[in-house]
Amino acid sequence: MRSALAGGGIYTRLVSSLFFPLHEHIKGHDTVRRLRELERSQWWERDRILALQSENLARFLKHAAVHSPFHAERFAACGFDPDSVTSASDLARLPLLSKADIRGNFDRLGSAAAGKVRKMSTGGSSGEPLTFLVGSGRVSHDVAAKWRATRWWDVDIGDPEIVVWGSPIELNSQDRVRLIRDAVFRTELLPAFDMSDKRLDDALARIRRRRPRMLFGYPSSLSLIARHAENRGVAMTDLGIRVAFVTSERLYDDQRAAIARVFGCPVANGYGGRDAGFLAHECPSGSLHLTAEDIVVEIVDPAGTPLPPGQAGEIVVTHLATWDFPFVRYRTGDVGILSGAACACGRGLPVLASVEGRSTDFVVTAEGSVMHGLGLIYVLRELPQVAAFRIVQENRLLTRVHVVPASGFDETTRQSIVLGIRKRLGDAVQVEVDVVGAIAPEKSGKFRYVVSHVRR
Repeated sequence: MRSALAGGGIYTRLVSSLFFPLHEHIKGHDTVRRLRELERSQWWERDRILALQSENLARFLKHAAVHSPFHAERFAACGFDPDSVTSASDLARLPLLSKADIRGNFDRLGSAAAGKVRKMSTGGSSGEPLTFLVGSGRVSHDVAAKWRATRWWDVDIGDPEIVVWGSPIELNSQDRVRLIRDAVFRTELLPAFDMSDKRLDDALARIRRRRPRMLFGYPSSLSLIARHAENRGVAMTDLGIRVAFVTSERLYDDQRAAIARVFGCPVANGYGGRDAGFLAHECPSGSLHLTAEDIVVEIVDPAGTPLPPGQAGEIVVTHLATWDFPFVRYRTGDVGILSGAACACGRGLPVLASVEGRSTDFVVTAEGSVMHGLGLIYVLRELPQVAAFRIVQENRLLTRVHVVPASGFDETTRQSIVLGIRKRLGDAVQVEVDVVGAIAPEKSGKFRYVVSHVRR
């Protein structure tokens, strides 16, 4: 028999059924009720889920038309009547909502009937930081959606967890409360900012000491820790880790393989953001399920026209729990593909076939063709003489490559990088290889391998 304090034991059940629900109730969140609803609806047939989505969408848009001056004006300008909404396809009659629209109309976009709200901001890794408002309904939805997805993997709130995230711990009064809360919920934070050898050694020691049931973090950070364990000869497969949740960055195949190999567990990809909300999570059958009950995801072309499953385009989100500060056809800046297939897990939730990355993760050749930055990543990723790198496309004719050298880096390596980049972008492109001591993550703690400043 396992100890009452072991993962999945009595203590976990006490946290998930008592401590965490009490925590959410004190904060004014309706998370537990929402979770129960989501855990029922996930097993419905897809048509029934989409019918519920349509009902929620109609109510949401009617509320926005009455209480949000910005949306009321926008609806009137294009002759949009919320009473006529019967399905998500009706959203195509509305214009897209950009970050610039939100910044320029912040005071008019919020609902006049909003309850208690708080400001949130994105980290600006896209080059466009954004401040917006969230209410308890939006938070309750996002927490419940994440909680539901966590349970898909036979882990729960209260199981020992290591979180690798871009939040340094500073011991002010609020952080002390958070540390107490994390101790109760058995969550331990490893800041993702400093990834020096010393910090990585400490991370390995803390993971071994914690013996977590689950990991959560950026794929770049978890894969870096995994590879460091291999380099140090530190075994991590004996800890009983059941799953590694990754999110907030594109998950590359080599990162998934490294994390799974070193920690001896599957890797569950998640997709979402502070602005757009918790959008999708991977199930054990390998599908990236959309949280469709309260979120509408469209894949659109540059003109904002929805594209059918199988075609890549920008991911546009209408979050039906953002009544206090409505996000209607919000442009995420990410590129993805919808799937029309059902999942073997039996859930009726729609599926994202893939998330290709941010629009700034794509580059433009000298001739004007668009290609995924992965094509450039391949040039450097397999070079043992390169410890770390970042590729920055300044314009069509200039690309800089920042390289942290490893043993054996020389002029031949430099020329190999230059020729490889030119082969993909064009012989007319100037490629400058800059040798640096380290490559820092974004302010958020995320890491981006490719950044393009070229408008497409």
